[in-house]
Amino acid sequence: MANAVITPTRMVLNQYKKRLKTARKGHKLMKDKCDELMRQFMEVVRLNKELRLKVEAGLTEAFASLTVASAIMSPEMLEQALLYPRQTVELSMKYKNVMSVNVPQYSFKTKNDDPSEIYPYGFAMTSGELDDALQKLATVFQDMLELAQVEKTMQLLAAEIEKTRRRVNALEYVMIPEMEEAIRYITMKLEENDNSTKVRLLKVKEMVLEQAHDFT
Repeated sequence: MANAVITPTRMVLNQYKKRLKTARKGHKLMKDKCDELMRQFMEVVRLNKELRLKVEAGLTEAFASLTVASAIMSPEMLEQALLYPRQTVELSMKYKNVMSVNVPQYSFKTKNDDPSEIYPYGFAMTSGELDDALQKLATVFQDMLELAQVEKTMQLLAAEIEKTRRRVNALEYVMIPEMEEAIRYITMKLEENDNSTKVRLLKVKEMVLEQAHDFT
């Protein structure tokens, strides 16, 4: 504001007062938005922690079963059993608006609803542990998809929080103080001008009275 040229008039003063009122209102709205984003972000963080533990536990169980199956079956037999999957998955995505942030929502649909389609092999030459591994992987897949959705939501909310916080700080520490300083400067100049005008009027009045007295 020190480098700005301000014309100390009442019209400019009124303009700054209106801008200050708008800035304060915008600051409150942005601050409320930032607080609500933080609340939503903390909820997503909590959900992310729960899902991550659940997914890690599910994957650990699945890989344990797969390790046992690998020990029982030969590598060639295991590769042949899993070479041609029978089930296919179609992934879809839509967006949900959360405090002006479009967060993704993932969902998937299998080609058919038969649970046995996750096994792309006959049961005669494979171990039960391989069946368990595929079953556990199929079960944890939905949780993995939800975890990916939650983590992306966290990233988007964190970016929006940072952007909103910068705007709040710019209003609170830069724009609003500059407007208040400008209003004080204009008010001071207007008061000085008013005082100068009063002094001039008193001087003119005094001169007029002196001239009137000389004429009499």
